[in-house]
Order: sequence, then structure tokens, then C-alpha cells
Amino acid sequence: MSCARRGSLRWLTVMVGLMLTACATRTLPPQAPDTLFWSGRLALNIASTPPQSISAGFELKSQQQSGELQLISPLGNTLAKLHWVHGQASLEQGGHVWQDSSLDALLIRLTGVALPMAALIDWLQARPTQVEGWNADLSQISSGKLWVQSMPSSATTLLPQVTLRLVVEP
Repeated sequence: MSCARRGSLRWLTVMVGLMLTACATRTLPPQAPDTLFWSGRLALNIASTPPQSISAGFELKSQQQSGELQLISPLGNTLAKLHWVHGQASLEQGGHVWQDSSLDALLIRLTGVALPMAALIDWLQARPTQVEGWNADLSQISSGKLWVQSMPSSATTLLPQVTLRLVVEP
């Protein structure tokens, strides 16, 4: 076999391997019966100066008083993991770990804004929970789409404008 042909064959083998890796799905560990779980994609846009944007895969687990949010790159690497139990939260990101008694403080560190996490979990279950300063469009939740937007007003200090879009995988 010629050197050029062997090189082409190696190149083809590498490309097929990469394509198969890109199509691989994550295997999820078994969950406790009372654990709620969602995965999919999210896009978070913050109209700040400069504007901020986060696009990532996500996995969200929730139990009565605890939860975990994991952000995942398109290649399947964990970008950040946020874990909370009543009164305690931790954030792992870029080889660093932060701990705080406030989930909101770590959400701000992670995303730039304190997202209403308890309401987000309700919205994903199609519960129309009201949160001052936030509006959730649940009209497409049955097809796995959730759109959330902040509504800054004189009554709230939530600035700047925030838009969160989630697409949940079946």
C-alpha cells in the first residue's frame, strides 16, 4: 500500500472516529424516584455593557430542597456545575470551587444574573409560578420550549434585560 493511500486511510479513520464521538450520547446515572431531571440546550442573553451571552447544553436535577445545574460544551465537556441544598451552594468552574450560603450569589458568578431557580423548576413542570420582575412563556412547554424574560420596572432593581431560552430534550 502506498504512503499516500495509508495517509488517506488514517485520515478517514480519524474523521469517522470524530464523527461518531460527536454523535455519542451521555449516559445518565440512575435517579432517585423523587428527582426531577431535564436536559437540553439553553441560551442566556444579558443586555449589559458589554452584552453577555451564554449558549450551552444543560442538565438540571431537582429534589425537594436541593438541585444541580450542569452546563455542557458542544463537545460534551462540563463547563460548570452548580449544586445546592437548603442554605448552601457550591459552584465548580474552570478548576475552581466557590461556596456560598446564597444560590443567587453563585448564579451571579456563573451567569451574571440571579435567575429565579425555584420558579424555573416550576416553569419546566408547566406550573405558572409568578415571580416579581420575571415573565415565563409556558405556551410551548409541552413541546419542550421555555422562554423566560426579565421585566425591569421601577418596583424591581433587576437590570439589565435578561432573556433565557431553553429547549428540553424528550
